[in-house]
Amino acid sequence: MEQPLWEVFIRSRQGLDHKHVGSLHAADAKMAIESARDVYTRRMEGVSIWVVESKHIHASNPEEAGSFFDPAEDKIYRHPTFYKLPDEVEYM
Repeated sequence: MEQPLWEVFIRSRQGLDHKHVGSLHAADAKMAIESARDVYTRRMEGVSIWVVESKHIHASNPEEAGSFFDPAEDKIYRHPTFYKLPDEVEYM
């Protein structure tokens, strides 16, 4: 029986984002975390590990990127460049 594939994400220091570092096969989440620790944090690189079974990751289709992302360009309300800030507001 083949074990499920897991995607591994490591946070290298407090306050940083988790980054995808690779994949591994494991029977369950506990084993995946332990294996990820052994494989991806051998030099004390991490403070946190996330594992996600690959079958639970859903992604957009790269071949449809044009039609999927282009509609945002015609929605000017998503880019608040036309707002006038009062002079009293120094930082926004």
